Parts: sequence; structure tokens; C-alpha cells
Amino acid sequence: MQKTDRSYLNFLAKPEFDDILTNPILDIAARFWEDDRYDAFRVCYRSMRIIDDLVDDQKSGGHTLSDAEKSQFEQIINNWTNDFSQGKRTDEFQTALVDIKEKFQIPLWPWTRLSKAMIYDLYNDDFKSFLTFLRYSEGAAISPASIFMHLIGVSKTDSGYSLPGYDIRIAARHLALFSYIVHIMRDFQKDQLAGLNYYATNQLNICAVEKADLRKVADGGAVPKNVRKLFSQYYSFATYYRTKARTTIDSILPLLEPRYQLSLEIIYSLYNQIYMRIDVENGHFNESEMLPSPSEVKSQIDKTVTEFNNS
Repeated sequence: MQKTDRSYLNFLAKPEFDDILTNPILDIAARFWEDDRYDAFRVCYRSMRIIDDLVDDQKSGGHTLSDAEKSQFEQIINNWTNDFSQGKRTDEFQTALVDIKEKFQIPLWPWTRLSKAMIYDLYNDDFKSFLTFLRYSEGAAISPASIFMHLIGVSKTDSGYSLPGYDIRIAARHLALFSYIVHIMRDFQKDQLAGLNYYATNQLNICAVEKADLRKVADGGAVPKNVRKLFSQYYSFATYYRTKARTTIDSILPLLEPRYQLSLEIIYSLYNQIYMRIDVENGHFNESEMLPSPSEVKSQIDKTVTEFNNS
């Protein structure tokens, strides 16, 4: 596909570009889209963040929910999901969300799977196995990524939008898992200090790591060999899905218009930038070490755009 119209790159020269460099990576990538698709993504992403934050805000800081509180929040999530599935326009935001879902023919399942994952979060403080974590990720990571994949894949027609030429869940899976595992490693210190743990119990046991060991590292303590072994294991998981993600991206790029091709490359590039900062042998796994600065993010975006234009 020839890349002739590069008007979508005009955003790079706008003053507000520098203001979004600390935004979520999906949001940065979506800024290269046409306005109606970006607005659709923004509303869909916000709806998912509302559900996610509803649970995380209750559990952060080590707060333990009572059975009554768990039941109450589960009911809130289920009520919202049921209303949305029926297309109810309960308020201005919900009206916009339902309209977007119908306009772009977005399937319901990303929201229902996200809700299922958040209900899991209510009743569980950990993952018994890495497989349990992967199942949880179907809602927590693959669902929002699938909406992203849907919006870049729909084609505008005289009567509306036609569906993508690929399965959005399959298209999203490997990139979402690569991104999510890297995200968890990047946010290790912040999550631990907030009382949140995303490392599976069976992996902790294999590496002889106690949760208290993780907290000591997050508090700035030395990184013992057993914790390095755990991080090495998760780094290997990230490496596996990184390779799979690259293969999947390459397979669907020919099906997309240039601006949407670039947005995928931006996601992969920015998460790969974080991946390359992970130093299993010598790192301290703190926020300053793992999180690229805005100037580094901008430089990585510039590099990705240049490589994309020259390809």
C-alpha cells in the first residue's frame, strides 16, 4: 500500500502534541486517527477505565473489601453491563457510548469480558497461576485492545462502516499481552506501594519469593536473587509475546490504511522502548528506572514515524 497522504502526521507539529506524551500509550497512538474514530476510542476507553478504576480505587492502599462491599460493587458492574447491552441511554455519557457502539458496529463482548475480569478482581487479591492471569487478561488487556483493533479496521462506506477484515480478538491478543506484561513490570513499584500485585502465586513459589520480598524491593531495598529470578521469568513471557505481536502486526498491516498502520507501530514501539529498559541482571525496578521521560517518548515516536515513512 502506497503511503502518499501523510496529513495524519500534522499532529506532530501541533503544540498540544507535547502535552500528551505522558498519556496512556493507546491514547497517544490513536491521536493519528481521524477525529471521529479518535473520539470513539476516547469514549470507549473512558467507559472501560470507569469500570476498572471502580475496583482498583477500592483495593488500592491495601483496603480489604467486606463481603457486602464486594456484592455491592459486583451489582453495580452487572447493572451497568446489562443496561449497556440493552442499549439503554441512562445519561449523556452512556448515550454517546451507545451511539458509538452502534455507529462503528463494535461488538459487546469486550465490555462483558472486562466486567468479568473486574468482578474477579473484587473477590481475589492474586492469581493462582500464570494461566489464571492470562484468562484475566482476556478482559483486562485484550478487551480494550480489541476495541482499538476494531476501530482501525472498520472501513467507511456510503451507508456507515463495514467490519474489519480480521478477527479483532486474535489481532489484539499478542500485542495486548506483550504490552500488559511490560506494563506490569514498568509499574511494579507503583503497584506494590498501592497494595496491588499482578505476579502469579505459582510463579512466586517457583522462584521462592514472598509478597513481602516484593514490597521490600518496591520500598527501595536491594533486589535479591529470587526476585531477579521472578523478573527474569516475566521478562521471558514478555519476550515470547513480543515476538508473537510482531508477527501478528505484520500480518494485518496490509489490511489497514497508513494512519492506522502507523498507530499500531507506535504502540509496539513505545512498549518495546520500555521492554528494552528492563535490566533483569542489574536493575532496581523502580519507577525512575523503568519509565521513559516525555522527551524519550517523543524521540521514540519521531524515530518510529521516520522509519515508517522510509519503509
